Amino acid sequence: MRLYEVVYIFNADLDEDAVNEKLTAFHALAVAGDGAEVAAVDHWGTRQMAYPIQKNKSGYYVVAHFRASADSLPEYERALTLDDDILRYLLVLNEGEPTTGQSTFRPARPGADRDDDDDDYHGPPAPKREASDRDEEPEGDEAAEGDEAAEGDGPRVVNAHGPRNSAVGEDVAAESRAPL
Repeated sequence: MRLYEVVYIFNADLDEDAVNEKLTAFHALAVAGDGAEVAAVDHWGTRQMAYPIQKNKSGYYVVAHFRASADSLPEYERALTLDDDILRYLLVLNEGEPTTGQSTFRPARPGADRDDDDDDYHGPPAPKREASDRDEEPEGDEAAEGDEAAEGDGPRVVNAHGPRNSAVGEDVAAESRAPL
């Protein structure tokens, strides 16, 4: 026997009595074996969903915990998928604390209501380079020194003519095109 947690989203048009009747029928399928039991049922009530499901913008949420064998789950899940009043369900192994309706609401951070202009500052803008600086490529010793200073990792430069190793003067693109 393992402990499972299931979250049901019922059609919001159902009243609580109809939801309880459906839960009783579903849980009877799930806990059919010896030692199986329903540990807890928590009605979260009607909540607005993040996106419409089957043209419904709200649903009635219920979280249940039960102990059951894995053999009873296929028939249980089959009954859930065939019921038209269930918009969605999620069945998982319960490995932690029981979920409550209040655990989905995050408490406000202390000081979240104040608005400081300093939070929006991200530093000075990056200096703009002229178009002529980007198009020209340094030659000779200037290329090796400038690339090492700019890159920090090594003298490899990529420009419009393709990659080349400026310190050695080898054309890397030509090496990659060489026949094998």
